Amino acid sequence: MTSLAVSYYREIVEHALLEDRARTDITSDAIVPADRLARGMFLAKQPCVVAGLDVAAEAFRQVDPALTFQPVARDGDACAGGARLADVEGPARSLLAAERTALNFLQHLCGIATMTRRFVDAAAGRITILDTRKTLPNLRQLEKYAVRCGGGTNHRFGLHDGVLIKDNHIRVAGGIAEAVRRVRERHYPLPVEVETESLQQVTEALDAGADIIMLDNFSDADMNDAVALIAGRARVEISGGVTFDRLPAIAALGADCVSIGALTHSAPAADISLEIDLG
Repeated sequence: MTSLAVSYYREIVEHALLEDRARTDITSDAIVPADRLARGMFLAKQPCVVAGLDVAAEAFRQVDPALTFQPVARDGDACAGGARLADVEGPARSLLAAERTALNFLQHLCGIATMTRRFVDAAAGRITILDTRKTLPNLRQLEKYAVRCGGGTNHRFGLHDGVLIKDNHIRVAGGIAEAVRRVRERHYPLPVEVETESLQQVTEALDAGADIIMLDNFSDADMNDAVALIAGRARVEISGGVTFDRLPAIAALGADCVSIGALTHSAPAADISLEIDLG
């Protein structure tokens, strides 16, 4: 699993703290003495896969360098309900000021990692689980990292690092063959993927020399026919409407990978709390 560089999230965390006005916590300033110290424990209140501990730590660091954040678990770990994920200690006002921002990141990223792990486990090594570009604006690097923590594989990060000819491209070009031809003229050092919506389009993509063919929102029967038609002449990606219930049948078809937007756009936040002891 590729690590997450601090350069990816330092500014994101900074903006999140500004949004929360974390340095103007009028409630804590009124109630908590300035010299009061506190300890906190991050606890998983449900089974989850960990992702984003360093991002949570960055929230505390930016609010107050005097706060110390000590991970107990590691990103990618599967934790049981009740497990302690990390400890934080230092000035109580600062700890309380950073609490919500740190939890927001941690709950969101752990939720993505947890859902991804469920799909990866259900696939049982028979098909690669991919994410998509259906991510929250400005959080793509973090969310795709969480997918990796869950054992998934990242699809393209942006429009620059992968050729994917979709339905609107096909309409503009006047057909799959012409769209592929125009891409090939650019001599990109990348495989050419074509999104298809019917068996007829699968045939057109094969004839055009597509390297990867996406079967988008195919029925189970049509997916089976498409995989047989392609017969190893291109890699096969399945997409659209993929659920846990459908995944075993999809994994048995012989396709190479399945892309699932729900990993990032619909993963529920993990139930994690920060339990604070003022000592």
